[in-house]
Amino acid sequence: MARTYNDRMFIETFEREYTWLNGFMRNVRRYGSKDALLDPLTDRKWSYRDLNAEANRLAHALRADGVGKNDVVMSVLVNCPEFCFSYIGPRKIGGIINLANFKLSSGELSLLINHNQPKVIIYAAEVSEMVVEAVNMAEYKPASVVMADNLENVQIPEGHIAYDDYVAGQPEDDPEMDFVPHIYDEVVRMCTSGTSALPKSVPLNDINEVLSAHDAIMHYPLNCKDVCMNMTPLFHRGGSHSGGTCPTFFVGAALVLMRSFSPRTTLHYLEKYGITFLTGSPASLEMLARIQEKTPFDLSKLKGLVTMGAPLEKAACRRFLEVLTPNILNGYGTTETFWNSFLRPYDLPDYAGTVGGSCIDDEVRVVKVYDDRKAEPDDLVATDNETVGEIIISTPGKTTYSYYNNPEEEEKKYYKGWMYTGDLGYWDENLYVTVNGRKDDMIVCSAENIYPTQIEEVLNEHEKVSDSMVTSVPDKVRGQVVVAYVVPKDESLTIEELVHFCNEHPMLSTYKRPRWYRIVDSLPHTATGKKMHYVMKQQASEDLAAGLLKRK
Repeated sequence: MARTYNDRMFIETFEREYTWLNGFMRNVRRYGSKDALLDPLTDRKWSYRDLNAEANRLAHALRADGVGKNDVVMSVLVNCPEFCFSYIGPRKIGGIINLANFKLSSGELSLLINHNQPKVIIYAAEVSEMVVEAVNMAEYKPASVVMADNLENVQIPEGHIAYDDYVAGQPEDDPEMDFVPHIYDEVVRMCTSGTSALPKSVPLNDINEVLSAHDAIMHYPLNCKDVCMNMTPLFHRGGSHSGGTCPTFFVGAALVLMRSFSPRTTLHYLEKYGITFLTGSPASLEMLARIQEKTPFDLSKLKGLVTMGAPLEKAACRRFLEVLTPNILNGYGTTETFWNSFLRPYDLPDYAGTVGGSCIDDEVRVVKVYDDRKAEPDDLVATDNETVGEIIISTPGKTTYSYYNNPEEEEKKYYKGWMYTGDLGYWDENLYVTVNGRKDDMIVCSAENIYPTQIEEVLNEHEKVSDSMVTSVPDKVRGQVVVAYVVPKDESLTIEELVHFCNEHPMLSTYKRPRWYRIVDSLPHTATGKKMHYVMKQQASEDLAAGLLKRK
Protein backbone atom coordinates (compact mmCIF):
# COMPACT_ATOMS: atom_id res chain seq x y z
CA MET A 1 0.00 0.00 0.00
CA ALA A 2 1.37 3.40 -0.98
CA ARG A 3 1.94 5.84 1.88
CA THR A 4 2.48 9.57 1.95
CA TYR A 5 6.06 9.13 3.15
CA ASN A 6 9.02 6.75 2.77
CA ASP A 7 8.24 4.07 5.40
CA ARG A 8 11.10 1.68 4.59
CA MET A 9 13.51 2.70 7.35
CA PHE A 10 10.78 2.89 9.98
CA ILE A 11 9.57 -0.62 9.16
CA GLU A 12 13.08 -2.09 9.14
CA THR A 13 14.06 -0.33 12.35
CA PHE A 14 10.83 -1.06 14.21
CA GLU A 15 10.47 -4.69 13.19
CA ARG A 16 14.12 -5.63 13.74
CA GLU A 17 15.21 -3.42 16.62
CA TYR A 18 12.20 -2.86 18.87
CA THR A 19 12.99 -6.00 20.87
CA TRP A 20 13.12 -6.83 24.57
CA LEU A 21 16.78 -7.83 24.26
CA ASN A 22 17.71 -4.44 22.81
CA GLY A 23 15.96 -2.82 25.76
CA PHE A 24 17.98 -4.93 28.18
CA MET A 25 21.22 -4.14 26.34
CA ARG A 26 20.49 -0.40 26.59
CA ASN A 27 20.46 -0.86 30.35
CA VAL A 28 23.75 -2.76 30.25
CA ARG A 29 25.26 0.30 28.58
CA ARG A 30 23.45 2.90 30.67
CA TYR A 31 23.53 1.23 34.09
CA GLY A 32 26.39 -1.24 33.76
CA SER A 33 27.54 -0.99 37.39
CA LYS A 34 24.04 -0.68 38.89
CA ASP A 35 22.46 -3.62 40.78
CA ALA A 36 20.26 -5.73 38.51
CA LEU A 37 19.79 -8.95 40.51
CA LEU A 38 20.06 -9.80 44.20
CA ASP A 39 19.84 -13.30 45.67
CA PRO A 40 19.38 -13.10 49.47
CA LEU A 41 19.64 -16.87 49.93
CA THR A 42 23.25 -16.97 48.72
CA ASP A 43 24.06 -13.32 49.54
CA ARG A 44 25.13 -12.64 45.95
CA LYS A 45 24.31 -9.83 43.57
CA TRP A 46 24.90 -9.01 39.91
CA SER A 47 25.20 -5.63 38.22
CA TYR A 48 23.70 -5.18 34.77
CA ARG A 49 27.16 -5.77 33.33
CA ASP A 50 27.52 -8.97 35.42
CA LEU A 51 24.05 -10.20 34.48
CA ASN A 52 24.79 -9.71 30.80
CA ALA A 53 28.08 -11.61 31.16
CA GLU A 54 26.28 -14.57 32.78
CA ALA A 55 23.61 -14.57 30.06
CA ASN A 56 26.38 -14.53 27.45
CA ARG A 57 28.16 -17.50 29.03
CA LEU A 58 24.93 -19.47 28.86
CA ALA A 59 24.25 -18.34 25.29
CA HIS A 60 27.69 -19.54 24.14
CA ALA A 61 27.22 -22.87 25.94
CA LEU A 62 23.82 -23.38 24.34
CA ARG A 63 25.20 -22.55 20.90
CA ALA A 64 27.98 -25.10 21.43
CA ASP A 65 25.21 -27.60 22.18
CA GLY A 66 23.57 -26.95 18.83
CA VAL A 67 20.92 -24.48 19.99
CA GLY A 68 20.10 -21.89 17.34
CA LYS A 69 17.24 -20.00 15.75
CA ASN A 70 13.81 -21.19 17.01
CA ASP A 71 15.26 -24.01 19.12
CA VAL A 72 13.71 -24.53 22.55
CA VAL A 73 15.49 -24.39 25.90
CA MET A 74 13.27 -25.63 28.74
CA SER A 75 13.59 -24.07 32.19
CA VAL A 76 12.26 -26.05 35.16
CA LEU A 77 13.60 -23.60 37.72
CA VAL A 78 12.58 -22.01 40.99
CA ASN A 79 13.18 -18.29 41.52
CA CYS A 80 16.96 -18.50 41.33
CA PRO A 81 19.78 -16.68 39.48
CA GLU A 82 19.85 -19.29 36.72
CA PHE A 83 16.20 -18.54 35.95
CA CYS A 84 17.24 -14.98 35.14
CA PHE A 85 20.28 -16.05 33.10
CA SER A 86 18.10 -18.43 31.07
CA TYR A 87 15.41 -15.77 30.58
CA ILE A 88 17.98 -13.70 28.68
CA GLY A 89 20.61 -16.06 27.27
CA PRO A 90 18.62 -18.05 24.66
CA ARG A 91 17.37 -14.83 23.00
CA LYS A 92 20.93 -13.88 22.15
CA ILE A 93 21.21 -16.84 19.77
CA GLY A 94 17.61 -16.86 18.51
CA GLY A 95 16.38 -19.53 20.92
CA ILE A 96 13.06 -19.82 22.76
CA ILE A 97 12.96 -20.16 26.54
CA ASN A 98 10.17 -22.53 27.58
CA LEU A 99 9.16 -21.74 31.18
CA ALA A 100 7.85 -24.96 32.72
CA ASN A 101 6.13 -25.30 36.07
CA PHE A 102 8.53 -26.94 38.55
CA LYS A 103 5.47 -28.17 40.47
CA LEU A 104 4.42 -30.56 37.71
CA SER A 105 4.41 -34.30 38.20
CA SER A 106 6.99 -36.35 36.32
CA GLY A 107 4.33 -37.64 33.92
CA GLU A 108 3.06 -34.17 33.11
CA LEU A 109 6.59 -32.86 32.52
CA SER A 110 7.39 -35.82 30.26
CA LEU A 111 4.40 -34.93 28.08
CA LEU A 112 5.60 -31.32 27.98
CA ILE A 113 9.08 -32.46 26.92
CA ASN A 114 7.63 -34.57 24.09
CA HIS A 115 5.39 -31.70 22.98
CA ASN A 116 8.02 -28.91 22.97
CA GLN A 117 11.14 -30.99 22.21
CA PRO A 118 13.72 -28.81 24.00
CA LYS A 119 17.33 -29.21 22.92
CA VAL A 120 18.44 -28.41 26.48
CA ILE A 121 16.65 -28.64 29.84
CA ILE A 122 17.86 -26.56 32.79
CA TYR A 123 16.31 -27.50 36.12
CA ALA A 124 16.57 -26.78 39.84
CA ALA A 125 18.31 -29.28 42.09
CA GLU A 126 15.36 -29.36 44.48
CA VAL A 127 13.12 -30.93 41.81
CA SER A 128 15.77 -33.32 40.47
CA GLU A 129 13.85 -36.50 41.33
CA MET A 130 10.81 -35.35 39.36
CA VAL A 131 12.90 -34.15 36.39
CA VAL A 132 15.00 -37.34 36.24
CA GLU A 133 11.80 -39.43 36.12
CA ALA A 134 10.29 -37.14 33.48
CA VAL A 135 13.35 -37.25 31.22
CA ASN A 136 13.48 -41.05 31.51
CA MET A 137 9.76 -41.33 30.71
CA ALA A 138 9.84 -38.94 27.72
CA GLU A 139 10.27 -40.35 24.23
CA TYR A 140 12.11 -37.21 23.10
CA LYS A 141 15.65 -36.88 24.47
CA PRO A 142 17.36 -33.48 24.78
CA ALA A 143 21.03 -32.93 23.94
CA SER A 144 21.82 -31.86 27.52
CA VAL A 145 20.06 -31.89 30.88
CA VAL A 146 21.57 -29.31 33.25
CA MET A 147 21.11 -29.16 37.03
CA ALA A 148 21.27 -25.67 38.56
CA ASP A 149 20.93 -23.79 41.86
CA ASN A 150 22.33 -24.80 45.25
CA LEU A 151 24.55 -27.63 44.05
CA GLU A 152 26.77 -27.93 47.12
CA ASN A 153 26.74 -31.49 48.45
CA VAL A 154 24.32 -32.52 45.69
CA GLN A 155 24.80 -35.65 43.60
CA ILE A 156 24.47 -34.87 39.88
CA PRO A 157 22.32 -37.58 38.23
CA GLU A 158 24.03 -39.81 35.72
CA GLY A 159 24.05 -38.25 32.27
CA HIS A 160 23.24 -34.76 33.60
CA ILE A 161 25.66 -31.86 34.03
CA ALA A 162 26.07 -29.19 36.69
CA TYR A 163 25.26 -25.66 35.52
CA ASP A 164 28.65 -24.26 36.46
CA ASP A 165 30.35 -27.01 34.47
CA TYR A 166 28.02 -26.41 31.54
CA VAL A 167 29.01 -22.74 31.20
CA ALA A 168 32.63 -23.15 32.36
CA GLY A 169 35.18 -21.52 30.07
CA GLN A 170 32.55 -19.84 27.90
CA PRO A 171 33.17 -16.21 26.83
CA GLU A 172 31.47 -13.35 28.64
CA ASP A 173 31.21 -11.18 25.53
CA ASP A 174 28.04 -10.93 23.45
CA PRO A 175 27.71 -13.80 20.97
CA GLU A 176 27.70 -12.85 17.32
CA MET A 177 24.11 -12.75 16.09
CA ASP A 178 23.80 -15.08 13.09
CA PHE A 179 20.13 -14.32 12.48
CA VAL A 180 18.03 -11.23 11.80
CA PRO A 181 15.74 -10.61 14.79
CA HIS A 182 12.10 -9.72 14.23
CA ILE A 183 9.47 -8.48 16.64
CA TYR A 184 7.19 -11.38 15.66
CA ASP A 185 9.80 -14.01 16.56
CA GLU A 186 8.76 -16.31 19.40
CA VAL A 187 11.14 -15.73 22.32
CA VAL A 188 9.24 -17.11 25.34
CA ARG A 189 6.93 -20.10 25.60
CA MET A 190 4.84 -20.34 28.75
CA CYS A 191 2.61 -23.13 30.00
CA THR A 192 -0.94 -23.00 31.26
CA SER A 193 -3.24 -25.70 32.57
CA GLY A 194 -5.54 -27.64 30.28
CA THR A 195 -8.30 -30.18 30.63
CA SER A 196 -5.78 -32.96 29.94
CA ALA A 197 -2.48 -33.81 31.62
CA LEU A 198 -0.58 -31.89 28.93
CA PRO A 199 -0.26 -28.20 29.83
CA LYS A 200 -1.03 -25.85 26.93
CA SER A 201 2.07 -24.12 25.53
CA VAL A 202 1.64 -20.37 25.06
CA PRO A 203 4.03 -18.66 22.61
CA LEU A 204 5.00 -15.03 23.25
CA ASN A 205 6.76 -13.00 20.60
CA ASP A 206 9.26 -10.19 21.07
CA ILE A 207 6.75 -7.37 20.75
CA ASN A 208 4.54 -9.14 23.33
CA GLU A 209 7.50 -8.98 25.71
CA VAL A 210 8.18 -5.29 25.04
CA LEU A 211 4.56 -4.23 25.38
CA SER A 212 4.04 -6.39 28.48
CA ALA A 213 7.02 -4.61 30.03
CA HIS A 214 5.57 -1.24 29.02
CA ASP A 215 2.22 -2.21 30.52
CA ALA A 216 3.73 -2.93 33.93
CA ILE A 217 5.99 0.11 33.75
CA MET A 218 3.12 2.53 33.10
CA HIS A 219 0.61 0.96 35.49
CA TYR A 220 2.88 0.89 38.56
CA PRO A 221 4.61 3.23 37.39
CA LEU A 222 8.09 1.62 37.39
CA ASN A 223 11.48 3.25 36.80
CA CYS A 224 15.20 2.46 36.95
CA LYS A 225 15.43 3.48 40.63
CA ASP A 226 12.95 0.84 41.76
CA VAL A 227 13.63 -2.46 43.53
CA CYS A 228 11.11 -5.22 42.78
CA MET A 229 10.32 -8.59 44.32
CA ASN A 230 7.71 -11.12 43.25
CA MET A 231 6.48 -13.55 45.90
CA THR A 232 5.09 -15.94 43.27
CA PRO A 233 7.00 -18.33 40.97
CA LEU A 234 8.63 -16.51 38.07
CA PHE A 235 7.60 -19.17 35.54
CA HIS A 236 4.07 -17.72 35.76
CA ARG A 237 3.07 -14.82 33.49
CA GLY A 238 2.27 -12.88 36.64
CA GLY A 239 5.66 -13.88 38.03
CA SER A 240 8.02 -12.94 35.22
CA HIS A 241 5.88 -10.14 33.78
CA SER A 242 4.69 -8.35 36.92
CA GLY A 243 7.60 -7.10 38.98
CA GLY A 244 9.70 -9.96 37.59
CA THR A 245 12.31 -10.41 34.89
CA CYS A 246 10.37 -8.87 31.99
CA PRO A 247 9.62 -5.29 33.15
CA THR A 248 12.36 -5.03 35.76
CA PHE A 249 15.29 -5.75 33.45
CA PHE A 250 13.66 -3.81 30.61
CA VAL A 251 13.37 -0.59 32.62
CA GLY A 252 16.71 -0.92 34.44
CA ALA A 253 15.38 -1.61 37.95
CA ALA A 254 16.68 -4.22 40.43
CA LEU A 255 15.11 -7.63 41.08
CA VAL A 256 15.30 -9.37 44.47
CA LEU A 257 14.74 -13.14 44.30
CA MET A 258 12.32 -14.89 46.66
CA ARG A 259 12.47 -18.65 46.17
CA SER A 260 9.57 -19.61 48.40
CA PHE A 261 7.14 -17.35 50.20
CA SER A 262 7.51 -16.63 53.90
CA PRO A 263 5.69 -13.59 55.31
CA ARG A 264 8.30 -12.68 57.94
CA THR A 265 11.17 -13.15 55.48
CA THR A 266 9.32 -11.01 52.94
CA LEU A 267 8.96 -8.14 55.41
CA HIS A 268 12.62 -8.51 56.37
CA TYR A 269 13.64 -8.26 52.69
CA LEU A 270 11.38 -5.23 52.22
CA GLU A 271 13.23 -3.45 55.00
CA LYS A 272 16.76 -4.69 54.18
CA TYR A 273 16.75 -4.13 50.42
CA GLY A 274 14.46 -1.11 50.26
CA ILE A 275 11.97 -2.89 48.01
CA THR A 276 9.64 -0.43 46.31
CA PHE A 277 7.23 -2.82 44.52
CA LEU A 278 6.08 -6.18 45.84
CA THR A 279 3.93 -8.62 43.88
CA GLY A 280 1.84 -11.51 45.22
CA SER A 281 -1.63 -12.88 45.82
CA PRO A 282 -4.29 -11.43 48.14
CA ALA A 283 -3.73 -14.45 50.41
CA SER A 284 -0.06 -13.50 50.85
CA LEU A 285 -1.10 -9.94 51.77
CA GLU A 286 -3.24 -11.35 54.57
CA MET A 287 -0.21 -13.15 56.03
CA LEU A 288 2.00 -10.07 55.65
CA ALA A 289 -0.57 -7.90 57.44
CA ARG A 290 -0.80 -10.36 60.32
CA ILE A 291 2.98 -10.26 60.93
CA GLN A 292 3.22 -6.51 60.39
CA GLU A 293 0.55 -5.88 63.03
CA LYS A 294 2.45 -7.96 65.62
CA THR A 295 6.07 -6.99 64.84
CA PRO A 296 6.21 -3.95 62.55
CA PHE A 297 8.95 -3.62 59.92
CA ASP A 298 10.01 -0.40 58.20
CA LEU A 299 7.96 -0.28 55.01
CA SER A 300 8.59 3.39 54.26
CA LYS A 301 10.21 2.68 50.88
CA LEU A 302 7.35 0.51 49.65
CA LYS A 303 5.63 2.39 46.81
CA GLY A 304 3.13 -0.28 45.84
CA LEU A 305 1.75 -3.77 46.43
CA VAL A 306 0.61 -5.53 43.24
CA THR A 307 -1.79 -8.45 43.58
CA MET A 308 -3.21 -10.91 41.06
CA GLY A 309 -4.97 -14.24 40.95
CA ALA A 310 -8.03 -13.32 43.01
CA PRO A 311 -10.18 -10.28 43.82
CA LEU A 312 -9.55 -8.22 46.93
CA GLU A 313 -12.32 -8.35 49.51
CA LYS A 314 -13.36 -4.88 50.64
CA ALA A 315 -12.79 -5.39 54.38
CA ALA A 316 -9.41 -7.03 53.80
CA CYS A 317 -8.44 -4.28 51.38
CA ARG A 318 -9.13 -1.56 53.96
CA ARG A 319 -6.89 -3.41 56.41
CA PHE A 320 -4.05 -3.81 53.90
CA LEU A 321 -4.25 -0.13 52.97
CA GLU A 322 -3.85 0.80 56.62
CA VAL A 323 -1.29 -1.78 57.73
CA LEU A 324 0.90 -2.25 54.63
CA THR A 325 0.65 0.59 52.10
CA PRO A 326 -1.95 3.03 50.74
CA ASN A 327 -0.90 2.06 47.21
CA ILE A 328 -2.38 -1.31 46.24
CA LEU A 329 -2.86 -2.42 42.64
CA ASN A 330 -4.87 -5.49 41.61
CA GLY A 331 -4.64 -7.01 38.13
CA TYR A 332 -6.84 -9.56 36.36
CA GLY A 333 -5.90 -11.56 33.27
CA THR A 334 -4.54 -14.87 32.01
CA THR A 335 -1.28 -16.59 31.11
CA GLU A 336 -2.12 -15.96 27.47
CA THR A 337 -2.83 -12.23 27.84
CA PHE A 338 -1.01 -11.01 31.00
CA TRP A 339 -3.26 -8.65 33.00
CA ASN A 340 -6.06 -6.87 31.16
CA SER A 341 -8.11 -5.07 33.78
CA PHE A 342 -6.74 -3.19 36.72
CA LEU A 343 -7.64 -1.62 40.03
CA ARG A 344 -5.48 1.42 40.72
CA PRO A 345 -4.91 2.91 44.17
CA TYR A 346 -7.63 5.52 43.49
CA ASP A 347 -10.13 2.67 42.88
CA LEU A 348 -9.65 1.23 46.36
CA PRO A 349 -11.31 0.38 48.63
CA ASP A 350 -14.52 1.43 46.81
CA TYR A 351 -14.15 -1.03 43.95
CA ALA A 352 -12.59 -3.88 45.95
CA GLY A 353 -14.27 -7.15 45.00
CA THR A 354 -14.27 -6.23 41.32
CA VAL A 355 -11.38 -6.80 38.92
CA GLY A 356 -11.52 -3.17 37.85
CA GLY A 357 -11.68 -1.54 34.45
CA SER A 358 -9.72 -2.31 31.30
CA CYS A 359 -5.99 -1.63 31.13
CA ILE A 360 -4.93 1.28 28.95
CA ASP A 361 -4.25 -0.68 25.75
CA ASP A 362 -6.78 -3.48 26.38
CA GLU A 363 -10.51 -3.97 26.42
CA VAL A 364 -12.42 -6.31 28.69
CA ARG A 365 -16.08 -7.03 27.93
CA VAL A 366 -18.90 -9.19 29.27
CA VAL A 367 -20.87 -10.94 26.53
CA LYS A 368 -23.88 -13.22 26.48
CA VAL A 369 -23.51 -16.97 26.95
CA TYR A 370 -24.93 -19.50 24.51
CA ASP A 371 -24.92 -23.29 24.75
CA ASP A 372 -24.05 -23.93 21.11
CA ARG A 373 -21.73 -21.08 20.11
CA LYS A 374 -19.61 -18.14 21.17
CA ALA A 375 -21.29 -14.79 21.50
CA GLU A 376 -20.11 -12.17 19.04
CA PRO A 377 -17.70 -9.67 20.66
CA ASP A 378 -20.37 -6.95 20.50
CA ASP A 379 -23.19 -9.14 21.87
CA LEU A 380 -22.92 -7.56 25.31
CA VAL A 381 -24.89 -8.11 28.51
CA ALA A 382 -26.45 -5.13 30.23
CA THR A 383 -24.15 -2.94 32.34
CA ASP A 384 -26.47 -3.35 35.33
CA ASN A 385 -24.01 -5.00 37.75
CA GLU A 386 -26.28 -8.02 37.75
CA THR A 387 -26.64 -9.77 34.37
CA VAL A 388 -24.05 -12.56 34.10
CA GLY A 389 -22.08 -13.25 30.93
CA GLU A 390 -18.68 -14.51 29.77
CA ILE A 391 -15.66 -12.25 30.19
CA ILE A 392 -13.68 -11.74 26.98
CA ILE A 393 -10.41 -9.90 26.43
CA SER A 394 -8.87 -7.97 23.55
CA THR A 395 -5.19 -7.23 24.05
CA PRO A 396 -3.49 -6.58 20.70
CA GLY A 397 -0.02 -6.13 22.17
CA LYS A 398 0.45 -8.81 24.83
CA THR A 399 -0.67 -12.07 23.23
CA THR A 400 -0.10 -14.07 20.05
CA TYR A 401 -3.68 -15.43 20.21
CA SER A 402 -2.28 -18.92 19.77
CA TYR A 403 -1.07 -22.14 21.37
CA TYR A 404 1.94 -24.05 20.16
CA ASN A 405 0.81 -27.02 18.07
CA ASN A 406 -2.69 -27.04 19.53
CA PRO A 407 -5.28 -25.81 16.97
CA GLU A 408 -8.23 -27.32 18.86
CA GLU A 409 -7.58 -25.18 21.94
CA GLU A 410 -6.97 -22.13 19.74
CA GLU A 411 -10.41 -22.53 18.22
CA LYS A 412 -12.00 -22.82 21.67
CA LYS A 413 -10.33 -19.76 23.16
CA TYR A 414 -9.77 -17.19 20.38
CA TYR A 415 -12.28 -15.50 18.10
CA LYS A 416 -12.09 -12.29 16.04
CA GLY A 417 -9.19 -10.84 18.03
CA TRP A 418 -10.66 -11.71 21.44
CA MET A 419 -9.83 -14.33 24.03
CA TYR A 420 -12.88 -16.03 25.54
CA THR A 421 -11.72 -16.66 29.10
CA GLY A 422 -14.39 -19.03 30.36
CA ASP A 423 -14.80 -16.75 33.38
CA LEU A 424 -18.34 -15.62 34.16
CA GLY A 425 -19.11 -12.20 35.56
CA TYR A 426 -21.07 -8.97 35.31
CA TRP A 427 -20.23 -5.28 34.95
CA ASP A 428 -21.52 -1.85 35.92
CA GLU A 429 -22.11 1.42 34.08
CA ASN A 430 -18.41 2.31 34.49
CA LEU A 431 -17.48 -1.02 32.82
CA TYR A 432 -15.91 -2.35 36.03
CA VAL A 433 -16.11 -6.14 35.96
CA THR A 434 -16.84 -8.60 38.76
CA VAL A 435 -15.95 -12.29 38.33
CA ASN A 436 -18.40 -14.75 39.87
CA GLY A 437 -17.66 -18.17 38.41
CA ARG A 438 -16.44 -20.35 35.55
CA LYS A 439 -18.09 -21.94 32.54
CA ASP A 440 -15.81 -24.96 32.64
CA ASP A 441 -15.60 -25.74 36.39
CA MET A 442 -11.91 -24.82 36.57
CA ILE A 443 -10.48 -24.62 40.10
CA VAL A 444 -7.92 -21.96 41.05
CA CYS A 445 -5.65 -23.11 43.90
CA SER A 446 -2.72 -20.88 44.94
CA ALA A 447 -2.93 -19.16 41.53
CA GLU A 448 -2.66 -22.52 39.72
CA ASN A 449 -5.46 -23.52 37.35
CA ILE A 450 -6.81 -27.04 37.89
CA TYR A 451 -9.34 -28.85 35.72
CA PRO A 452 -11.51 -31.46 37.51
CA THR A 453 -11.61 -33.85 34.54
CA GLN A 454 -7.89 -34.60 34.75
CA ILE A 455 -8.11 -35.54 38.45
CA GLU A 456 -11.27 -37.58 37.84
CA GLU A 457 -9.46 -39.58 35.16
CA VAL A 458 -6.72 -40.40 37.67
CA LEU A 459 -9.16 -41.40 40.43
CA ASN A 460 -11.14 -43.58 38.04
CA GLU A 461 -8.00 -45.60 37.28
CA HIS A 462 -8.12 -47.00 40.84
CA GLU A 463 -9.33 -50.58 40.72
CA LYS A 464 -11.80 -49.99 43.55
CA VAL A 465 -13.34 -46.81 42.08
CA SER A 466 -16.51 -46.86 39.98
CA ASP A 467 -16.76 -43.11 39.33
CA SER A 468 -15.66 -39.79 40.77
CA MET A 469 -16.39 -36.08 40.67
CA VAL A 470 -13.94 -33.34 41.60
CA THR A 471 -14.87 -29.87 42.78
CA SER A 472 -13.55 -27.35 45.31
CA VAL A 473 -14.22 -25.58 48.58
CA PRO A 474 -12.95 -22.16 49.66
CA ASP A 475 -9.64 -21.98 51.51
CA LYS A 476 -8.24 -18.88 53.27
CA VAL A 477 -4.65 -19.50 52.22
CA ARG A 478 -4.97 -21.12 48.78
CA GLY A 479 -8.22 -19.55 47.59
CA GLN A 480 -9.68 -22.95 46.72
CA VAL A 481 -8.68 -26.54 47.43
CA VAL A 482 -9.65 -29.72 45.62
CA VAL A 483 -12.42 -32.00 46.90
CA ALA A 484 -12.95 -35.52 45.52
CA TYR A 485 -16.26 -37.38 45.70
CA VAL A 486 -15.80 -41.07 44.91
CA VAL A 487 -18.30 -43.84 44.17
CA PRO A 488 -16.70 -47.18 45.14
CA LYS A 489 -16.68 -50.23 42.93
CA ASP A 490 -15.47 -52.23 45.95
CA GLU A 491 -17.05 -51.38 49.31
CA SER A 492 -13.70 -51.94 51.05
CA LEU A 493 -12.31 -48.75 49.46
CA THR A 494 -10.85 -46.34 52.04
CA ILE A 495 -9.84 -42.71 51.86
CA GLU A 496 -6.33 -43.74 52.95
CA GLU A 497 -6.07 -45.86 49.79
CA LEU A 498 -7.20 -42.94 47.65
CA VAL A 499 -4.67 -40.59 49.25
CA HIS A 500 -1.83 -43.04 48.66
CA PHE A 501 -2.94 -43.63 45.07
CA CYS A 502 -3.04 -39.91 44.26
CA ASN A 503 0.28 -39.24 46.01
CA GLU A 504 2.01 -41.91 43.93
CA HIS A 505 0.38 -41.21 40.57
CA PRO A 506 2.87 -39.84 37.99
CA MET A 507 0.25 -37.66 36.27
CA LEU A 508 -0.92 -35.75 39.35
CA SER A 509 1.03 -32.73 40.54
CA THR A 510 1.14 -32.09 44.27
CA TYR A 511 -1.06 -28.99 44.00
CA LYS A 512 -3.72 -30.97 42.10
CA ARG A 513 -4.10 -33.69 44.71
CA PRO A 514 -7.40 -33.58 46.61
CA ARG A 515 -7.24 -32.10 50.10
CA TRP A 516 -10.70 -33.41 51.05
CA TYR A 517 -12.47 -36.67 50.19
CA ARG A 518 -15.90 -38.22 50.61
CA ILE A 519 -17.02 -41.68 49.54
CA VAL A 520 -20.64 -41.54 48.28
CA ASP A 521 -23.24 -43.84 46.73
CA SER A 522 -23.92 -41.72 43.63
CA LEU A 523 -23.06 -38.51 41.78
CA PRO A 524 -25.38 -35.91 40.21
CA HIS A 525 -25.73 -36.16 36.40
CA THR A 526 -27.93 -34.51 33.81
CA ALA A 527 -30.43 -36.53 31.80
CA THR A 528 -27.80 -36.91 29.09
CA GLY A 529 -25.21 -38.21 31.56
CA LYS A 530 -23.11 -35.05 31.98
CA LYS A 531 -21.67 -34.51 35.45
CA MET A 532 -23.24 -31.60 37.31
CA HIS A 533 -20.17 -30.08 38.91
CA TYR A 534 -22.01 -26.95 39.98
CA VAL A 535 -24.38 -29.05 42.11
CA MET A 536 -21.51 -30.86 43.80
CA LYS A 537 -19.66 -27.59 44.40
CA GLN A 538 -22.56 -26.31 46.47
CA GLN A 539 -22.80 -29.69 48.20
CA ALA A 540 -19.09 -29.61 49.04
CA SER A 541 -19.38 -26.35 50.98
CA GLU A 542 -22.31 -27.77 52.95
CA ASP A 543 -20.44 -31.04 53.58
CA LEU A 544 -17.38 -29.17 54.81
CA ALA A 545 -19.47 -27.18 57.28
CA ALA A 546 -21.16 -30.38 58.46
CA GLY A 547 -17.85 -32.20 58.93
CA LEU A 548 -18.61 -34.84 56.28
CA LEU A 549 -15.43 -34.30 54.26
CA LYS A 550 -12.34 -36.18 55.35
CA ARG A 551 -8.90 -34.62 55.18
CA LYS A 552 -5.92 -35.88 53.30
